Amino acid sequence: MEMRAVYAACLAEMMENDKHVVVLDADLSKASGTLALYKRFPEQMFDCGVAEQNMASIAAGLSSYGFKPWIESFTPFATRRICDQVAISISYAKRNVKVVGTDPGIAAELNGGTHMSMEDIGVIRSIPGMVIFEPVDEVQLRAAMPVLNAYEGPVYMRLFRKELPVVFGEDYKFDLFKADTLKEGKDLSIFVSGMLTADVVEASRLLAAEGIDAEVINVHTIKPIDRETVIASARKTGAVLTVENHNVIGGLQSAVLEALAAEKIPVCAVGVEDRFGEVGKLPYLREAMGLTVENIVAGARKALSLK
Repeated sequence: MEMRAVYAACLAEMMENDKHVVVLDADLSKASGTLALYKRFPEQMFDCGVAEQNMASIAAGLSSYGFKPWIESFTPFATRRICDQVAISISYAKRNVKVVGTDPGIAAELNGGTHMSMEDIGVIRSIPGMVIFEPVDEVQLRAAMPVLNAYEGPVYMRLFRKELPVVFGEDYKFDLFKADTLKEGKDLSIFVSGMLTADVVEASRLLAAEGIDAEVINVHTIKPIDRETVIASARKTGAVLTVENHNVIGGLQSAVLEALAAEKIPVCAVGVEDRFGEVGKLPYLREAMGLTVENIVAGARKALSLK
């Protein structure tokens, strides 16, 4: 299933069971996959128009009256555009609002640089009290949605809209604040978030063919990062590679480096090298931004060379 279809199905289940769960969008319900919910839940759906700042403020107000608002827009408009409202109206005021940014990073594809947010994690991560979560596949998203809804406090979720390769089995147990070790290894640790997780799994197979035993850990919650798992893995392997569909400044690499600041362990990164996006389809953008399986393998070799 498309990730937005899973997201909408989970919302529908929550809205059916709890009339306090409401959804606000910025004239993007079709893009977000929630259009059909208007007919099913007319009193729990709100189209705020192309006015994300107002949408965030309305959500904060609804939260003050006991509602559980989910707000959604394209990633740059759910972060850069409403940064002050997220900081003051939502997080500073301790409002229980879930912010969903769709198609993060290169996932914006043909919408181009204006819609291609490479810095959203950095923007939100600097705001006190915010939790940042990025699902890997439909299995993890389905497991996470009720947990996020039950969490009392503001959360930002990066949501890839279309289909993603399945990484987790149906027996997967989700813990919001615990990273998932997908493969244990002894030579280096690869920490990955979001849509590139399946690529890291594939890269680890190629590395194994070279005799390199990589540990693969999905960091689905980037703030607060699971410091215990990050430090333990890095100490075990002695070399680290971070992989993310985000600027290498302010995102997963920055969070990992902060966790490992007191450790003498080399850290390399595969991510967007401090640049804006451009128009293109995913295969082209992966090449242009250095986010291919080959880039991951090369990054792992570089990290190993620094041990």
